[in-house]
Amino acid sequence: MFHARVYKNTKIKLLKTNAAIWFNKMCIAKNLKPNYIHIKINGKTTRDNKTTQKAVRYRIQQEIKFFYKKKQYLNQQLYQQHLEGAAALNGMWQHALTLINNTINTIMESRYQMINTKLNTLIKKQEIPQPHTT
Repeated sequence: MFHARVYKNTKIKLLKTNAAIWFNKMCIAKNLKPNYIHIKINGKTTRDNKTTQKAVRYRIQQEIKFFYKKKQYLNQQLYQQHLEGAAALNGMWQHALTLINNTINTIMESRYQMINTKLNTLIKKQEIPQPHTT
């Protein structure tokens, strides 16, 4: 039996996973350390800093791999639910999809705004102050 609520929830999970992948890729691109990563290495030398940076990058890459596996699983689930919905609702399926997508778009807009503010605060927090030259 088909339930539109299950389809909607699965699609939201999939889109949130996509947003998490994007966030982690942006952290790698901007060389940022997300708050969920806690790696401590004793020492303050440049070698220690490089080791910490590489450990953080590796951890983010592992997180991205996990999210891609989750995305693949959710895509398979969503495909099955889409087929069930198309079979159960016949000609009304496109209208149901439109309603579902409209509600999801508002949720995801707020999600991406939250991620952008999170990235901006990470950038401000991890900014290296430049020495004053006069």
